[in-house]
Amino acid sequence: MVTLVQLEYIVAVDTYRHFATAADRCFVTQPTLSMQIKKLEDDLGVTIFDRSKQPIIPTDVGVEIIEQARVILQEAKGIDAIVANHLKEVTGDLRIGIIPSLSPYLLPLFMNDLTKKHPQLSIKVREMITDDIVDALKKDLLDVGILVTPLHDATIKEEPLFYEQIEVYASVGHNFTGKSKIAIKELASPDLWLLSSGHCFRSQVLNLCSYHDTQRHSLPFEYESGSFDTLMKMIDRHGGFTLLPELAVSELDDLKRKQVRTFVDMVPLREVGLAFTRSFAKRNMLKTLKEHIQAAVPAEMLNKERGTIIEFR
Repeated sequence: MVTLVQLEYIVAVDTYRHFATAADRCFVTQPTLSMQIKKLEDDLGVTIFDRSKQPIIPTDVGVEIIEQARVILQEAKGIDAIVANHLKEVTGDLRIGIIPSLSPYLLPLFMNDLTKKHPQLSIKVREMITDDIVDALKKDLLDVGILVTPLHDATIKEEPLFYEQIEVYASVGHNFTGKSKIAIKELASPDLWLLSSGHCFRSQVLNLCSYHDTQRHSLPFEYESGSFDTLMKMIDRHGGFTLLPELAVSELDDLKRKQVRTFVDMVPLREVGLAFTRSFAKRNMLKTLKEHIQAAVPAEMLNKERGTIIEFR
């Protein structure tokens, strides 16, 4: 008979692609884990893992078995969540993934209040790029992601949280700072500094201004960063401009805000939302998280009609 423990073990091996690491994460010895997986393979009459490869990979039938195992384990966890939801409890583990262009600006706004009001909630937060969050959600390594939506992924559910305006930050003396507002077409300029590949905000910028990397020839050197703060420092020293989301702009002091401009022909927005798998059952946690985030951001950011959403996919 297949057991939930055996399913947990094969999912762990698939996740970490190493028997010793999987055993450590499951809090058992490696011989115990290996023995249970071998017993499962014998009972089923198939080989789940190709042990001749390094790192270990699942066989073709193993891929299907592991996929079903993830579904079964998620559904099994749902029983506890159903009871908690019935009792209106907000307790247990909540694993959150959040993108780097949000975490330094959003987390300080709500996390302290959330943990104080719900001390029985054990929260673990990881900063990750969008693709890694989606992958972790599908592997049940995260419960929920805070990222830019829509994702256009049929296996992921989404709940919009708020809408950030996208604004321009330019160096002192740049021609943009001599204007009260900027036209969207002016963004297709070779002195634009960008976040590094993998960041959804980079893709939104490219979609907004139809910019191509081949045009980049007037910057002092080619540089891509994962940090808005770093980009702003480079701009202040070397010239040029970048685009910033609203929460990042709100962190600037009065002097730096004089270098920020909005657009004359549209109000571009990025939609920030919660992402989770269809089998996610911790509804009270999700509702609580959403309420705290929406209460922490400026009220005008809850209005979808304030501008035009720029997608990154």
